[in-house]
Amino acid sequence: MKKAPGKAFREGVTILELADMIPDEAAARKWFEARIWPNGRYCPRCGFMRTIESTGRPPMPYYCPACSRHFSVRTGTLMERSKVPLRKWVWAIYLHLTSLKGVSSMKLHRDIGVTQKTAWFMLQRIRKAFDDDDEPPFAGPVEVDEVYLGGQRKNMPAKKRREPNKSGEHSMTAIVGMKDRETNEVRAKVIADKSGKTLQGFVREHAEPGAVLYTDEAKAYVALGEEYEHEAVRHNIGEYVRDMAHTNGIESFWSGLKRAHKGVYHKLSPKHLHRYVCDFAGRHGLRSRDTLDMMAALAAGMRTKRLTYKALIADNGLPSGARG
Repeated sequence: MKKAPGKAFREGVTILELADMIPDEAAARKWFEARIWPNGRYCPRCGFMRTIESTGRPPMPYYCPACSRHFSVRTGTLMERSKVPLRKWVWAIYLHLTSLKGVSSMKLHRDIGVTQKTAWFMLQRIRKAFDDDDEPPFAGPVEVDEVYLGGQRKNMPAKKRREPNKSGEHSMTAIVGMKDRETNEVRAKVIADKSGKTLQGFVREHAEPGAVLYTDEAKAYVALGEEYEHEAVRHNIGEYVRDMAHTNGIESFWSGLKRAHKGVYHKLSPKHLHRYVCDFAGRHGLRSRDTLDMMAALAAGMRTKRLTYKALIADNGLPSGARG
C-alpha cells in the first residue's frame, strides 16, 4: 500500500463535524470547562475546589465561598474580559491550528464575524498560549541555528544599501532556534544580536549539559565544546551533512516560518514578532497530534495567562512598523 502523504495518520475534524460538536454557546462553554478544568472546577483566583453554581449572573455562572467572588471559565485565562462568544473562540482556535502556516486576522474576521482588530487581538492571545518558560531542557541530540526575518536590502534607501552588510542585519530581526531530534519539538527566541554570549546562553537554557549539539561553523558555538558533544557542519565550503551532523531539521522550521511570513502575514513588526515565533515553535510540537488533541492543548495553555490590549500595544522598545 502506498504511504499516504504528510501526516495522514492524524485524526482530523471537518468543519461540519465541529459545527455539530459545538452548536451553541452552552456547548462551547462545556468544551472549554473540560479543558481548562480537567480535574474539576475550581476558583481560578484562590484555587478553592468546592465552588457552587450561581444564579442571576450569566456572565459569571460560578461562585467561590472562599474568596466571595463570582467567576467563569474565562477568569484567569487569556480570554478574561473578552466579550467574544466562546463559540467563536473555539472556531478561532480550530482555524488557526488547522492552517499549517496559521490564519491571518483578515481571514479570521471574515470567517467568524468579528472586526479585524478583534481578530488580531484574539490571535495574539492564542499565540500567547504557547508561551511557557517552565519547559525542561532537551536531552538531545539538538540542532541549533539562527535566521533573520524582516526587510530586504532592495527595499532600503540607496544610502542604506551602500552601508556594509555582513549578515543581513539592516532592517531585519535575528531569531535563534533549537530542534530536539528525539521529541521533534522546537524552541525559538527573538534575540537582539548573534553574539557568543547570546547564542551560548540560549543553548545552555534549552539543552541539557552533555547533550549532542549540531550547529553550523559559527564561531559563537565553539566554546560550547567543553559542555556539549558539539559537531559543526561547514556551510561556507558547501558541507551540509556529515554522517549525523546537520542542521536540516531546524532549517526546515525556518522555511515554514518564512513561508508564513510571506504568504499569510506578509509583514511582521519587531514589536510583535516574538509571539509569532513562539506560536510556530509551539504548533510545531503539536503537529503529530489529532486535531482535537491539538485544540485541547492550546486551550489548556490559556490558563493562568493574561494579555490585555493595553499591554499588547504598549511600547516595548521595539519598532512597531511592519516589515515585509
